[in-house]
Amino acid sequence: MKLAITGGTGFVGTRLLRLAVEAGHQVKALTRRPQPPHGVQWIAGDLSDRDALRELVSDADAAIHVAGVINAPDRRAFDEGNVGGTLALLAAITASGARRFVHVSTLAAREPDLSLYGASKARAERLIADSGLDWAIVRPPAVYGPGDRETLELFKAACVGIMPLPPAGRLSAIHVDDLGRLLLALAEPGAPSRVIYEPDDGHEGGYSHQEFARMIGEAVDRRPFIVPLPAVLLLAGARIDQLVRRDKAKLTADRAAYFCHPDWVADPTRKPPAELWQPDVPTPRGLAETADWYCKEGWL
Repeated sequence: MKLAITGGTGFVGTRLLRLAVEAGHQVKALTRRPQPPHGVQWIAGDLSDRDALRELVSDADAAIHVAGVINAPDRRAFDEGNVGGTLALLAAITASGARRFVHVSTLAAREPDLSLYGASKARAERLIADSGLDWAIVRPPAVYGPGDRETLELFKAACVGIMPLPPAGRLSAIHVDDLGRLLLALAEPGAPSRVIYEPDDGHEGGYSHQEFARMIGEAVDRRPFIVPLPAVLLLAGARIDQLVRRDKAKLTADRAAYFCHPDWVADPTRKPPAELWQPDVPTPRGLAETADWYCKEGWL
């Protein structure tokens, strides 16, 4: 296939590009900075650049929209990245004559009143559903794997021996390569259309926060002390982080609200059909392999 991919320089996008090139697809991807080719035709620009988007989707069989804003100071910034960016790409792919549009959303879109992030992704989903294209939306749970800097912080905490966690709750997880294989399967001609999928690692019911923390501890050969933090403490920490680091804060009030929600388990009724895709990487093995990668790269 000829694929147009956004977000190709991020964690999920980087692995997706590798999988796409290995599968023999012709790939174009957006970038703000020069990149080594590695089999990819890089298009200089971003989602606000109409000329770059036109070049990106020209002759494409399908677009896979991975790019998105996960941390921002206010609603306007979330909407610019997640709503405006999606709308611009939809316009470009529609004008190109291509029909297939695969979108990476989030489980947070199920709870649009909980966070600005989730609300912006829910609005993007509605734009896609109304686009008239042959679309598929994927809502991944917690995505981990080599190259992920978000989960890295949990691995570092486990190595230190103490892991602060959100209040009691459950989550699903998926390895980044399993997610990438699903996105490529959905870009194929004849793949299911007008569907919303919530994939995971196949572990029914997901994991409690403590179970997930223990698996990370095992991956780095530690038995960390696990400390569930009350929501009020997380929210207070978010306010302090925003006061100190302002726009560069890692823990915003928006993210704290997201972390404190008790149910980020993939909905089994939205599982992708087995004939389309099945997960290959059990999470305990994937976490151990991820820890090995972090160590080899000097991240741990």
